[in-house]
Amino acid sequence: MIETSSIPQKIKQLMIILIPILVTQLAMFSMNFFDTIMSGKYSPADLAGVAIGSSLWVPISTGLTGILLAVTPIVAQLIGAKEKRDVPSTVLQGGYAAIFLSILVFIIGALVIRPILNGMNLESDVREVAYAYLVAISIGILPLFIYTVFRSFIDALGMTRVTMVITLMSLPINVILNYLFIFGKWGFPELGGAGAGYATAITYWLIALIAFWVIHTKQPFNEYRIFKVIPLPDWSKLKELLTMGIPIGLSIFFEVSIFSAVTLLMSNYSTMVIAAHQAAINFASFLYMIPLSISMALTIVVGFETGAKRVKDAKVYSWIGVTFALLLALIYGALLLAFKSDVAFLYTDDLHVRELIGHFLLYAVFFQLSDAVQAPVQGALRGYKDVNITFVMALISYWVIGLPLGYVLANYTSWGPYGYWLGLTSGLTAGAITLSIRLIAIQRRSMKTARPVQ
Repeated sequence: MIETSSIPQKIKQLMIILIPILVTQLAMFSMNFFDTIMSGKYSPADLAGVAIGSSLWVPISTGLTGILLAVTPIVAQLIGAKEKRDVPSTVLQGGYAAIFLSILVFIIGALVIRPILNGMNLESDVREVAYAYLVAISIGILPLFIYTVFRSFIDALGMTRVTMVITLMSLPINVILNYLFIFGKWGFPELGGAGAGYATAITYWLIALIAFWVIHTKQPFNEYRIFKVIPLPDWSKLKELLTMGIPIGLSIFFEVSIFSAVTLLMSNYSTMVIAAHQAAINFASFLYMIPLSISMALTIVVGFETGAKRVKDAKVYSWIGVTFALLLALIYGALLLAFKSDVAFLYTDDLHVRELIGHFLLYAVFFQLSDAVQAPVQGALRGYKDVNITFVMALISYWVIGLPLGYVLANYTSWGPYGYWLGLTSGLTAGAITLSIRLIAIQRRSMKTARPVQ
């Protein structure tokens, strides 16, 4: 990354960092996207089972990988402050954290998955698909977490195109493996929805190994000699990582888990409603990759400028990102309204399920606008290393406002399952407002305390 002096230069640098991140996020999400679509083509029960399994897996995996994303702002600020010698230890301590978290998740999952599924009001075939999917995808926990650390280091250097290439290389393999394992082609076992879990787990191993090879052998990453000396776990470094990472992870967990909680609450409805809801959430989440990518790009550029004490530049980057995200949300929201029937056709051939998907997508348009504000604002705040208040705001917005309101609307009004989506929109809107206020406050404080660059 380089220092910029004008808004056009900032837009250009932001785009250079953002576009590869967006492609990477879309490709990473496409693994789950194709899991859902291809399972739906196998049967509605497999679509519903993968939906339930994903609802348990996604918030845990994204929340814990969110802890490891703290590597990005830490490394970005170190580079901005020209303290490159501390980068290798930060990355390796992130690796230790990844190993510990993966072991923890594997052990806890083995103990609680079956009781949780048994406690849900699910049809037996849906329950078995969900369990088999979770067992299969658990094989990929360790490489997913390790890859997150490697990717955070690569992205913090502004080399986001590298992770884009890695992910694009692996996506076709994931789709082919889905085809083989779900439908039992070319002599492979026919596993249905569970096959999607095995395909994704294998793909996680692939991208982790490729990222390791790139960091170890290719410039400019090998100049940092990340693996030259492998230190023992360093509590001071781990403490810095976890102090930042845990609030980031919890913020992400509270946002993602509210969608999963809604899916789990919908287990009281029919398999058709569960399948339609999950398909609509899946596509809405696909669109969410746009503001999420802008958020990740802002963490990098704001962290870089803050580390270099260029607080005015950090502020300008923040609002360029938010504005761009909001404009894009207006565009793809209009497109979603126009083509909701075509989107529903992607997920299933069942006419009733397609009709339900179309209804759910109408509500998705509204919370896309709130996502377009709150996600980039969170990314900017992470660049400032402001994470604790953000976590509290996320908790209140999603779980104190959004989910309870959705439950009331779904169970005590005529909105039915659509009431949950109105609650989601309310929670995301509250988050967008409160987080924006926090960002303005942080920017004002940083401007007052900034020292002139010598």
